Amino acid sequence: MPTLRSSSRLHSSSSPSSVSSPLHRTVGSTLRALSTSSSSINLPCDDRDSDPSEGDSHSLSTDEGSDFEESLRHNVRKRSAKRPLRTPPVAKHPKKGSQMVEGKIQKKSEPPTSDLFDSVKTAKSDMQSLVDEWLESYKQDEEAGFLELINFFIRSCGCKGTVTPEMFKKMSNSEIIRHLTEQFNEDSGDYPLTAQGPSWKKFQGSFCEFVRTLVYQCQYSLLYDGFPMDNLISLLTGLSDSQVRAFRHTSTLAAMKLMTSLVRVALQLSLHKDNNQRQYEAERNKGPGQRAPERLESLLEKRKELQEHQEEIEGMMNAIFRGVFVHRYRDILPEIRAICMEEIGCWMQSYSTSFLTDSYLKYIGWTLHDKHREVRLKCLKALKGLYSNQELTSRLELFTSRFKDRMVSMVMDREYDVAVEAVRLLTLILKNMEGVLTSADCESIYPVVYASNRALASAAGEFLYWKLFYPECGTKAGVGRERRRSPSAQRTFFHLLLSFFVESELHDHAAYLVDSLWDCAGTQLKDWESMTSLLLQKDQNLGNVQENTLIEILVSSARQAVEGHPPVGRVTGRKGLTAKERKLQADDKVKLTEHLIPLLPQLLAKFSADAEKVAPLLQLLNYFDLSIYCTRRLEKHLELLLQQLQEVVVKHAEPAVLEAGAHALYLLCKPEFTFFSRVDFARSQLVDLLTDRFQQELDELLQSSFLDEDEVYSLAATLKRLSAFYNAHDLTRWELYEPCYGLLRKAVDTGEVPHQVVLPALTLVYFSILWTLTHISGPDASQKQVLDLKSRMVAFCELCQSCLSDVDPEIQEQAFVLLSDMLLIFSPQMILGGRDFLRPLIFFPEASLQSELASFLMDHVFLQPGDLGSGHSQDDHVQIEQLHQRRRLLAGFCKLLLYGVLELDAASDVFKHYNKFYNDYGDIIKETLTRARQIDRSHCSRILLLSLKQLYTELLQEQGPQGLSELPAFIEMRDLARRFALSFGPQQLHNRDLVVMLHKEGIKFSLSELPPPGSSGEPPNLAFLELLSEFSPRLFHQDKQLLLSYLEKCLQRVSQAPGHQWGPVTTYCHSLSPIESAAEASPQGHSRSKKRRIEGTTRPHREDVSSSQEESLQLPSLLHTPILTSTTVKSRPLLEELGEMEEGSSASDFTHDRPLSGPQRSRFLGTQYFQTPNNPSGLDHGNQLTRLSLMEEDEEEELEILDESSEEWQDIDKQPGDHSSSSEPGLDLLDTTELNIEDF
Repeated sequence: MPTLRSSSRLHSSSSPSSVSSPLHRTVGSTLRALSTSSSSINLPCDDRDSDPSEGDSHSLSTDEGSDFEESLRHNVRKRSAKRPLRTPPVAKHPKKGSQMVEGKIQKKSEPPTSDLFDSVKTAKSDMQSLVDEWLESYKQDEEAGFLELINFFIRSCGCKGTVTPEMFKKMSNSEIIRHLTEQFNEDSGDYPLTAQGPSWKKFQGSFCEFVRTLVYQCQYSLLYDGFPMDNLISLLTGLSDSQVRAFRHTSTLAAMKLMTSLVRVALQLSLHKDNNQRQYEAERNKGPGQRAPERLESLLEKRKELQEHQEEIEGMMNAIFRGVFVHRYRDILPEIRAICMEEIGCWMQSYSTSFLTDSYLKYIGWTLHDKHREVRLKCLKALKGLYSNQELTSRLELFTSRFKDRMVSMVMDREYDVAVEAVRLLTLILKNMEGVLTSADCESIYPVVYASNRALASAAGEFLYWKLFYPECGTKAGVGRERRRSPSAQRTFFHLLLSFFVESELHDHAAYLVDSLWDCAGTQLKDWESMTSLLLQKDQNLGNVQENTLIEILVSSARQAVEGHPPVGRVTGRKGLTAKERKLQADDKVKLTEHLIPLLPQLLAKFSADAEKVAPLLQLLNYFDLSIYCTRRLEKHLELLLQQLQEVVVKHAEPAVLEAGAHALYLLCKPEFTFFSRVDFARSQLVDLLTDRFQQELDELLQSSFLDEDEVYSLAATLKRLSAFYNAHDLTRWELYEPCYGLLRKAVDTGEVPHQVVLPALTLVYFSILWTLTHISGPDASQKQVLDLKSRMVAFCELCQSCLSDVDPEIQEQAFVLLSDMLLIFSPQMILGGRDFLRPLIFFPEASLQSELASFLMDHVFLQPGDLGSGHSQDDHVQIEQLHQRRRLLAGFCKLLLYGVLELDAASDVFKHYNKFYNDYGDIIKETLTRARQIDRSHCSRILLLSLKQLYTELLQEQGPQGLSELPAFIEMRDLARRFALSFGPQQLHNRDLVVMLHKEGIKFSLSELPPPGSSGEPPNLAFLELLSEFSPRLFHQDKQLLLSYLEKCLQRVSQAPGHQWGPVTTYCHSLSPIESAAEASPQGHSRSKKRRIEGTTRPHREDVSSSQEESLQLPSLLHTPILTSTTVKSRPLLEELGEMEEGSSASDFTHDRPLSGPQRSRFLGTQYFQTPNNPSGLDHGNQLTRLSLMEEDEEEELEILDESSEEWQDIDKQPGDHSSSSEPGLDLLDTTELNIEDF
């Protein structure tokens, strides 16, 4: 394979101290420096170049630079040897140290620094014209022109310093860079590549375009002049190894774009060389009479010139690769690593002859393990460009075998866009490299078709299509529209689809599989003719499971074609459809309707006895264009459909079938259709049949003292049918309320009615009341109608209240749900919107009913683990359904609280379970707490305190006052109090009065019961002060002093043993005392904080916010570190000194919206805290390292911990309308040792 030759002009050092050659030193001296250096390339391994979390770290240290040593030893040549072979270059700038005296006078003024930068920043002028203007100025004055180019790159880094002619002459690269570093603006962490705002939005694109145009315009002139390009590359190499992030980022981007442009130039030179060689061979093969010696000589001269140019270009590329890429591809900044991976992918695609080798591919392979999303994404996109070209895949075999496992594992990447690109890459490998992916590799990708992210599932669906379906269906269908729709190919497709879904057993719903395959196999999935023929033909040999699956696929494809919405739970980023897509949906809807209208009655007739098949078939009417029944004169098929619908309803009693049938009839019973009267008549016939049957069976029940199982089942089934139809249709004229109410009254009074009958009867009466309410919702309703409805509603509420104490839990839960909804409907909210005439219907539950509702909640929702039954006897599906039902009950109760139906104090029964049941109901309780605070802040705070009082009183009654604070239940109460404190948010001033009130009420409660006179024992409620101490971090210093005085006055009434102080009082006083702030500066506090940081960076997953451990909810107090800082020296004394400063900074940060001033400012910003020890390398960095912080790596680590903890805190306690103060970036709102009284 061809290998890039080493640079013959430039030595790229690996550390700032070694970039010491002047910018325009002679090429020969540069070569001598290179030749005298060690033949092996030793890469730096400082903190900027290492990332301990990246995979294959051992490979990075052992293989670095080894691929270039051989070419370095054999291909290095002196530029002087090549000079005579070149055409005379343009006049060059004199070299440093030369005694030549030139006639022209050099400029003494400062070089222009803003022309190029401002033009590129505004991007208003044509880039080619801009580069041409610079070339003209460079030809007039080389030094001034080159300085303008250098200062353009310096300004692009965000540095305000400039390179003057004196610096250019007298200072080396490292000295210039050190001088520029000292002039860097530390006030902001932004620089042009990262700055926000409209003026910087397009800067990066313009910057890259300028570099590309510069090389393009110089490729026939200055590109081969040793002075500008050599020194520009040398400067960029030195800047890319700088400790300043802006220098490193910008120069690496410039160097990589410069390399990409050079690669394109090298490719053109290679093509020119090949063309020249063909011309030379053609001319030489001519006969002696036709051969032109002058032509051969010119071609030889041209070939020699092209060869020389190519060697120089390859030397520059090799210098950039070894000087910049090899070090920066593992930079600590992910943006820099991403740039390197993106550009090396471009090199491999553009100039595969030189770059598509294993020695370059290994860098992409190693970086596939990068911990940052953007870097992994760039690697995968680079590989996609390679694997998409079938001509290049033969050269990727070794790389594929080495890194295939990693690429397959990235399908399960935690970042969805990375996983999507991984699946697409594997699809390209599958298509272009036969036999590479094993069955095990493919089986690890198949489950992704059921992922919740639609882009990922769609990519996996495409992989599945090319792996399983295309080899069979694609070869059979051939090409062309007609052959692609051949029946045999379509039948094969659906058989394979059914086999995959049934045999894989990965999911229970085929709708997700259909949605995943829709983008790549939508045409096959819309072949409803093939699906219906498979269902209706008798010789297809489909099993029962396959028939169910095929019907589900039919319904899912119809829904996808007509609505275009993904299944429930699958998210998509699209906001709307285009006009073309809407037209396609309308056409598909018409095709679907025309095809299925004649066949739907046949399908219902064939599967009428199977409830699992009938229910989804009835759902197909949702996707019909029902007007076609009229426009195409298909009423006869409508008659058949109504007959089959009636037969299905009479035959089945399953809720899913009845709901689907009632909804299908509702879709057809719309007055705008011309066939409405016909459908309405069929509906009346069906309801008459059901009501007659109900009256007969009800009379038998009331007259007979005993009913067998068949009679009970028949009555219950009839009531279920009527209830399902009452939900979708107004059955008021059949007057079903009275018989059903009488049936329920008998059930309550005697208990002789089976529960199978009571459940649908309750629902039927409930719907009857709601339909009656819709009839009188107009202003013309009579007073009698309103009063009759009120009496019915009250009677029904009394029935439900009686059912709450029923022995059957299903009846209890059904009564609770219906009663909650009924109370909510007839709450004061019903008169809103100008419906004041409904005021007489407002109903407030009595205290006994409210008490029963709360008791029901305790018995059926907040169940202990032992009350749920054995987990081995119930599968996961049943447990999930039961949890969903309990959440539904809790949500109904919370709505009654928030809409004013129940007293808000009853919320304490819910809030006191917030911590214990956080995993099951945390989101519901949190939302209830938020809404309650919006309704009444003060009342909500009292409810929180009431919740703690209730829990404490219950524990006190069970365990007694002795050793109360050591019990696990008391520790759980402290966790609950801490979570309640979190709910107040970071706005101290906004909640000041609430927190003070809470403390005072808590102190009163703790001392409400006094010990017997003469006794030295503690008051029984005194341990409540320990719970109260969890709210102390929310107090201001002044309030703490007042509360201490208030507590002292309250304690004067209580006798204490001499020389003894009660533990809870000590704990509470400590939480209000300024002594706490001293713990932050102590060595013990420092070590504890450091331990938290280390644990936060090493744990693989974020701990659950419901953990009862205090440290999992604490935020480390961090001192903000600017980004634009040097990272040369990182000593342990400095780390420890900064750690102590960070521990002491939290007290000042806790002041509300107040900047640092006076002694606090000098405390944080004094340079004595940030003096850097002497550099062992001998470089005197001096003032350049006296900055706010010098540790970029520690800054990354600390900011990551802060972001993680902040997200965890905000996820628990973020309130609507709360805005964190900018002066509180690192508040520890949970640690009771973070308040410093002296700062107030």
